[in-house]
Amino acid sequence: MPDPAIVRGLTYDRCPEAGAIILAQRGITDPAAAATFFRPRLDQLHDPFLMAGMKEAVERIERALGENERIMVYGDYDVDGTTAVTLVYSFLLRFTGNITFYIPDRYAEGYGISFQGIDVAAAEKVTLIIALDCGIKAVEKVAYANERGIDFIICDHHRPGDTLPEAVAILDPKRDDCPYPFKELSGCGIGFKLMQGLAQHNDMPFDDLEPLLDLVAVSTACDIVPVNGENRILTHFGLKRLNNEPRHGFRAMMNMANVKKRLGITDLVFAIGPRINAAGRVEHGRQAVELLLAHDPQQAAEMGNRVDGNNMHRQELDRNMTEDALGHFDDDARLRAAWSTVVFDPTWHKGVVGIVASRLVDKYYRPTVVLTESGGKAVGSARSVKGFDVYEAVSACSDLLEQFGGHMYAAGLTMPLENVDAFKARFEEAVRATIKEEQRTPVEEIDLELTLDTIDDGLLSILKHMAPYGPGNMRPVFLTRGVVDSGSARLVGEHHLKMRLLHPSSPKRSFDAIAFKQAQWLDLARSGEPFSVLYAIEENEWQGRTTVQLNIKDIKPGVSELLVNELPGAIGSLAEVSGSQRSDGRSV
Repeated sequence: MPDPAIVRGLTYDRCPEAGAIILAQRGITDPAAAATFFRPRLDQLHDPFLMAGMKEAVERIERALGENERIMVYGDYDVDGTTAVTLVYSFLLRFTGNITFYIPDRYAEGYGISFQGIDVAAAEKVTLIIALDCGIKAVEKVAYANERGIDFIICDHHRPGDTLPEAVAILDPKRDDCPYPFKELSGCGIGFKLMQGLAQHNDMPFDDLEPLLDLVAVSTACDIVPVNGENRILTHFGLKRLNNEPRHGFRAMMNMANVKKRLGITDLVFAIGPRINAAGRVEHGRQAVELLLAHDPQQAAEMGNRVDGNNMHRQELDRNMTEDALGHFDDDARLRAAWSTVVFDPTWHKGVVGIVASRLVDKYYRPTVVLTESGGKAVGSARSVKGFDVYEAVSACSDLLEQFGGHMYAAGLTMPLENVDAFKARFEEAVRATIKEEQRTPVEEIDLELTLDTIDDGLLSILKHMAPYGPGNMRPVFLTRGVVDSGSARLVGEHHLKMRLLHPSSPKRSFDAIAFKQAQWLDLARSGEPFSVLYAIEENEWQGRTTVQLNIKDIKPGVSELLVNELPGAIGSLAEVSGSQRSDGRSV
C-alpha cells in the first residue's frame, strides 16, 4: 500500500484519491513528478551524445556526406526494422542522393546482417552501412564487410554477445560500457537518437526531427518495449503525429483496418503492426519501407492494398499453422506434461512461426519455441510468459545453435536439423531449472478495489492522461464486487459477453461492459445473482459517440471473496487507504 502521506500529497481537485493511489503505486510520489508524467515534453529527451559510440557514428556520417560516399541503410524485415530504415533513410535523403536501403529476404537470407546484403553493398560501391535493429552479434559479417572496404555503424537494442563486431561505432544502450540513462529504446528509437545526434551536431532545430516520431511510436508499440521513461515521451508525441498528420502510408493502413477513432497503442499493435509485418512474412519487407516512404495518397493506397492482401494471406497461414501446432499436443503425451513447448514441422511457413508461438503461449501459458525448416536448417521463434527470460533459456542451449538473438520475451534461433530433439530436451531442462511456480499461471495485476460510484469524471480524466499505456505503464485494473447486470446481457460475435453493470446499492449508476471470449458467463449475468469483476476502464467510440466502457478481464460468481482469498494477502479498497495495509498490484 502506498504511504498515506504520499497519497494525500497527490490528491487535489483534479486528481481524486483513486488516481493518487495508482500514481503512487507507479513510483510517482509528488505533484512535480505527476506533472512531468502527465505532460511529457520533448526537451526531457536525453542528450544523444550520452550514448556510447554516438560521437564516432556522427563523425563517420558527416565524412560520408562530405565526400559523397554511397551509404546503405540496412534493417530487419519486421516492424521495428522497417520503421527504422524508413526513418534514417528519409532523413539522410535530405542531405544526399547517394543513398540506398536494404531489407534482407526472410527466406533467402534470414534475420539480421547477411553476407548477401554485404555483397550487394560492395557491388553498388557502398562504403558505409548503417545497420538498424540488428548487427550486435554480426562479428563475422562485419569483418567480411571490412575486408571489402565497407564500414559499419550498428544501431541495435538486443543484448550483445561476448564479442562486439569491429564496427566504426556501435550504438546499443545494453552494452555494459554504455552510460546512456535509458536502456529500453526500440531499434527505431536508437536510429532516431542517431539522427537527433546528427541534427544536434549541425545546429538543426528539433522541428526537423518531429515528423519522424510517428515511426518511433509504431516501433515502440509493436516491439513491446516498455512505454515509460524516454519511450513514453517519444510515443506520446508520435501518437500526436499519427492522429493529426499521419504519413500517407500510415493513413492507407488505417483505412485498410477501418480505424475511424484516434489511434492508441492497441491500434498500433493490432491494426498497423500486422500489416507492416505481413510484407516481410509473405513477400518482402522492402514493400513496407516503400509504403512508408510513399509521397502521395494514391501511391500509398495502391501499395497499401498489396500489403493488406499479404496480411489476409498471413492470417490464413496463422490459422492453419496454429491448428496444426495444437494437434501436436493431442498426439504427444510428453509434450502435454512438459513445462515448456517446443514444436517442429518442416512444412510450416517460416514467416508466421513467431505469431504461432504467441498463440501457443496464450493457450498453454508456458515458454514456447516454434520451429520449421528453411535452407536445410531448423529455424524458429521463442516467446515467453510474464516474468520469464526466454532469451536466457535459449542461451542455455547455445552449443546446439548456430545463431540466436533476442530479448526477455522473444528470441529467434537457428540450428542444424539433427539438433532439434536435443534442443527440445535441453530447453525443457532450462525452463524447469529457472521458472518460478508463480510464472506458470497467468495472472492479472489488480491496482485497486473500487465501487462503481467512484468512477467519475475526475478518475476518468486521470486514466486518460496516464496514456499511452503499455509495458511499464499498463492500463490499471480494478476489482468491484457484487455487481449485477441491468437485464441487457447478450452475446456479440458469438464469444463475447455484452452487459450493462450496476450495483444494487446505486441502481442509477451503471456502465456498459464487454467481456471478450467469456461467453460462459451469460447465464450468470442473466440470473440476477451478484458477481464480482476485474476490469479496465476505457472509452468506446461508436458511430461518433464516445462512452465509458468496462473491459472485463475476469468474472467470479457471488460477492467474490474468492478473488481475495486466493491471494497471499488481502486487496485493500479505496476506503482502506489510511490503514496502509494493502500491497501494490496484487495478482489473481
